[in-house]
Amino acid sequence: MLKRLFMVALLAIAPLAQAADQSNPYRLMNEAASKTFTRLKNEQVKIHQDPNYLRTVVREELLPYVQVKYAGALVLWRYYREATPAQRDAYFKAFQDYLEQAYGQALALYSNQTYQIAPEKPLGDATIVAIRVMIIDQGGRPPVRLDFQWRKNSVSGNWQAYDMIAEGVSMITTKQNEWASGQNADYPG
Repeated sequence: MLKRLFMVALLAIAPLAQAADQSNPYRLMNEAASKTFTRLKNEQVKIHQDPNYLRTVVREELLPYVQVKYAGALVLWRYYREATPAQRDAYFKAFQDYLEQAYGQALALYSNQTYQIAPEKPLGDATIVAIRVMIIDQGGRPPVRLDFQWRKNSVSGNWQAYDMIAEGVSMITTKQNEWASGQNADYPG
């Protein structure tokens, strides 16, 4: 359930692809949440008819504004440097496919939740910013606290999301641990 909420919340930052001003992560978060939840609400019939359509939504709306390679490299951790360029390319393609599938599954849970985004704080010279979003269920369940990690791209200067921490659990750290466990299984200690 927590993983699915992770994905639903990360999708709130999805529609950043057409944003004109990518210099402020708070504006991007607000715009993305508004567009994403509006699209989910308006396209429920299509989504129910074709659940794979959610992958399309993720690919079109979310992934252009997530630092997929940066997030993927963080997941690989120390193994990133050991991989050949061809292995990295194959991994990033698989990681992107995983994100499409995982976030698409999470979107399937959408049923008119609302959200509140923390007020904007001065950015100063920050290159990494956490923005808190509360997902509020109309059914009376407790709100879910999500902290989106945004990073200022050192090349483009644009802000992009790369991690989400749901109720204190980081998606990147979780995937790092899964990756490390799999690698350690191949190399007995």
